[in-house]
Amino acid sequence: MANGTILIIDDEEKLRELMAQIIRMEGYAILEAKNLKAGMKKLEQNPVNIVICDVRLPDGNGVDFTAEIKMKFPNVEVIVLTAYGNIPDGVKAIKNGAFDYLTKGDDNDRLIPLVNQAMNKVKMRNTITQLEKQGKNKLSFDDIIFRSNIMNEVVQLAKKVAPTTTNVLLLGETGTGKEVFAQAIHGASLVHSMPFVAVNCSAISKELMESELFGHKAGAFTGAIKDTKGLFEEADHGTIFLDEIGEMNLDLQAKLLRVLESGEFIKVGDTKPHKVNVRIIAATNRDLRQEAEEGKFRADLYYRLSTFQILLPSLNERTEDIPLLATEFVHFYCEKMNKTTLKISPEYLEKLKSHFWKGNIRELKNIIERSVILSDTEVLELNSLPFDLRYTSTYTSNKNELASVEKSHILKVLERCNGNKTKAAELLDIGIATLYRKLNEYGIM
Repeated sequence: MANGTILIIDDEEKLRELMAQIIRMEGYAILEAKNLKAGMKKLEQNPVNIVICDVRLPDGNGVDFTAEIKMKFPNVEVIVLTAYGNIPDGVKAIKNGAFDYLTKGDDNDRLIPLVNQAMNKVKMRNTITQLEKQGKNKLSFDDIIFRSNIMNEVVQLAKKVAPTTTNVLLLGETGTGKEVFAQAIHGASLVHSMPFVAVNCSAISKELMESELFGHKAGAFTGAIKDTKGLFEEADHGTIFLDEIGEMNLDLQAKLLRVLESGEFIKVGDTKPHKVNVRIIAATNRDLRQEAEEGKFRADLYYRLSTFQILLPSLNERTEDIPLLATEFVHFYCEKMNKTTLKISPEYLEKLKSHFWKGNIRELKNIIERSVILSDTEVLELNSLPFDLRYTSTYTSNKNELASVEKSHILKVLERCNGNKTKAAELLDIGIATLYRKLNEYGIM
């Protein structure tokens, strides 16, 4: 999947093709036009993120065209190509709304960094737009689907911490619904009407992350033509959700620690601290305690973030929830695809319940979407499942693997109960004697 779409407008075919080749190697999709008329047609027919436009074109001026683009497509960023030494064109283009300008001749060195910075601005704007949508349709604890005891315990914990200002660390495997919990906690908090900002720390490069989180001052780097808010400012008086916090580099962890300790941060290129009042909910699928002991994650930051930990169970620990989840996803995708709501055959459901879900709820959701697309009948049958899921049962076919899953499940429940074996036995729905036998069997005693 492309990182974004860029339209190059230039009547010099060789230069246009060379730029397209260079930018395409960075993972961007490219559209080309030889004049302004063709360029406008491309903009009207395609979702374009960035336009790179020459100033001198057969049917008009790229500087004036910049103003037209920004009026019709305000979310599109424009980079103008000027003749060597013609700075006034570049300055006027910026006044007309251009992101920046490139002088032909030095564009080889500056082209990709400038494109990346412009795309970062596009992504930040999209993030903020998404946040505004989320603000209108936030998730609550009522949106969490479950009937299992283990999930009930987790939900009750989350409900208790939600009205406080305490930072929360959500732990669990990938695909277990950590962002859903983060939104539900925010929705039940005292600042539920304020912004909820979600950031995936693994999806943004280390170089851009600081600017993304804390913003930057004009002139901090090429393309920084004005002061820009970061996501912490956007989340002021609300909640910021830092997903995959374990991916954050150590230097940035120090800056995050300062926000936790003092509520202050410094924008990129600035010297003056800025104040925010933000609740932090972090999430990870990694063992941060161990990584802190190994020096891979700041220990002081870990203890600040982990004041209140919530461990989300894997889907394999809550198989009794699979029928409810499957039914919900079938309804969702049938509605999305304008299909009559499909029923689920007992054989199909049994395969779902016996499968070992490495991708958890996310994997289940993808499987259901695929089945809804493939189904030509009113009932989801086995033939709509992927081959490996249809003909094998990874979860039950290997006794050693099953024992490993059971041991892992017991350890997680014990950790959730702070070592209280009586409470753990209740959650596991087994007798205390059975629990002690299994602890001895797995060498946990």
